Amino acid sequence: MKKQAMKYIVFVPDGMADYPLEELGNRTPLEVARTPNMDFLAQNGKIGTASFVPKGMTPGSDVANLAIFGYDPEKYFSGRAPLEAINLGVELGEKDIAFRCNFITEENGLLIDYSAGHISTKEAQVLIKVLNRRIPDKTIRFYPGVSYRHLMVINDASEELLKLKCYPPHDIMGKKIADCLPQGKACTEILGIMQQSKDILNEHEINLVRIDLKENPANMIWLWGQGKKIVLPSFRKKYGVSGSVISAVDLIKGIGRAIGLTPIDVPGATGYYDTDYEAKARYALDSLKRNDFVFIHVEAPDEAGHNGDVRAKIAAIENFDRLVIGTVLNTYNVGIDPLRILLMPDHPTPISLRTHTADPVCFLIFGTGIAKDEFIWYNENEAKKSRLVFSNGYELMDCFIKQQNL
Repeated sequence: MKKQAMKYIVFVPDGMADYPLEELGNRTPLEVARTPNMDFLAQNGKIGTASFVPKGMTPGSDVANLAIFGYDPEKYFSGRAPLEAINLGVELGEKDIAFRCNFITEENGLLIDYSAGHISTKEAQVLIKVLNRRIPDKTIRFYPGVSYRHLMVINDASEELLKLKCYPPHDIMGKKIADCLPQGKACTEILGIMQQSKDILNEHEINLVRIDLKENPANMIWLWGQGKKIVLPSFRKKYGVSGSVISAVDLIKGIGRAIGLTPIDVPGATGYYDTDYEAKARYALDSLKRNDFVFIHVEAPDEAGHNGDVRAKIAAIENFDRLVIGTVLNTYNVGIDPLRILLMPDHPTPISLRTHTADPVCFLIFGTGIAKDEFIWYNENEAKKSRLVFSNGYELMDCFIKQQNL
C-alpha cells in the first residue's frame, strides 16, 4: 500500500492579534471569541510567539507574510506593489516602478476612508479605465485589482521614487491629507497624479451616485508601497513541497506566484467581512488532493481592526474558527492522516490603534510528529507564557515543514 504524503496547511487570519480592551474586561478579541477548533489544536499541539516583522521595517502584511512563507524580509523585500503586480500579470521592466493605488475618500481635507466604502470591484474597474483615459502621460498605467486595491506603474522611472516616504492610507484615517502626502525629492510627479485623480474622480457619475446613496465616494487615489521587480527563490526547491495559496487579496496571491505556488480563485472570496469562509476551506481541501501544501489567508479580522469594529473582529475570528478550521478538521482523520497545521496572524491590528504593529504574534503548530505542550487555549496571553519563541519569524516555516527545533 502506497504511503500517504504529509499534508501541510497554513492558516493566516490576517491582523487577528490584538491588545486587551477595557470593554472586553481587559481581554483581547481572540480571548473573548468562541474558538473551539483553535483551542483543540492548542490542546494537542504547541503554541508560542513569533516576530514576523524585523526591527526597523514597516509592519505591513507584505513584510510579515513574506516571513511566514519562510523568506527573510530584510533580504528579499523590495516593496508591496511589485508583489501585487505579479498576481495581476503585470510584467515590470528593469526601470519600472510600481505603486499600490488605493481608492480613498477625501472630505474637507481629511482622509476619512482608506477603502472608499469598500467600493465594489465592478465600480472600481470603471474608474481605473477613466484614470487611464484622462491622465495623458504615456509612461503611467493603472491596473485594476480587487475592491479598493489597485496598481499604478511608471515606466522608465526615476530611482528617487523608491526613496519617497509614503504612508499607507489605513495608517492615517481621519488625518489631514496635506500632512501625510508622499515626501521626498521626486514627490512632485506623484503629488501631481494624486491631485489629477481628485479632479477627475469627484465629477464621475459613480461617485455622484455613491454620495446619493450615503456611501463614501472613491474621490481620490492614494499612492504608496512602491518598489521594483522582485525575484524570489522557489518554495518547492526550498522546502520540497508544492502547493497553492488561497486569498482574496493580490498581495498574498502575488507572493504565492513569485515563489511558484498556485493561487486559487475562490468564488465569494471578497477580502471583507462577507467573504465565503467555508468556500475557502473547501477549495483548500480540493487542492490538497493534488498537492501537499496550502496557505489559507482571510483578510476580515484585519479589516475589522482598521475599522475599529470590535464586534466585527470577534465575529470574523469565530467565523474563521468554525467555517475554515472546522471544515478542514471535519474532513481529516485527525491523529491518523499524515497532517501538519500551522496557525498564526501575520501581525496585530489592534482595535485601539486601527493600524498594524510589529509586536510578536501567537502561533500554533499541530499534527503528525508534533508533541503537545501544557497549554489548553490559543490566544495572545497564553502564548506569552510559552518558551517557544522565534525572534526571526521566517525560520518558523523551516521548523513546520522540516520539524526542526521543536
